[in-house]
Amino acid sequence: MSNRSDDPPQFYGRHVFCCTNTREPGHPRGCCSARGSVELRDYMKAQARKLGKRGARINVAGCLDRCELGPVMVIYPEGVWYAYRTKEDVDEIIETHLVRGERVTRLMLEPSDNFPEDVDKRKVAAE
Repeated sequence: MSNRSDDPPQFYGRHVFCCTNTREPGHPRGCCSARGSVELRDYMKAQARKLGKRGARINVAGCLDRCELGPVMVIYPEGVWYAYRTKEDVDEIIETHLVRGERVTRLMLEPSDNFPEDVDKRKVAAE
């Protein structure tokens, strides 16, 4: 993602989109909301506010089409995708990505990731 010289300055330094999509129970792809994304997004927003992260906007998103990996979020302008499961994951994303500008590699999604096993293999290799 590149900025053109005639673009206005960014209103937010980072924009976080957390999928909170809901599908009917038993859907083969599942959904982020059934895996706790609404509560985790609310927690992330409260934590970011508590830390004074005014340059970051935490938003609800509809389906981001990576349902099998959910809950998922994407952070712009970097375009970094994360799969997260716990408040501890959210805390780590806030501290590492939003505060320090680094990446939580163990939670990052690659474009080729389609199933939880893709991410789990990387987590095991990193440990």
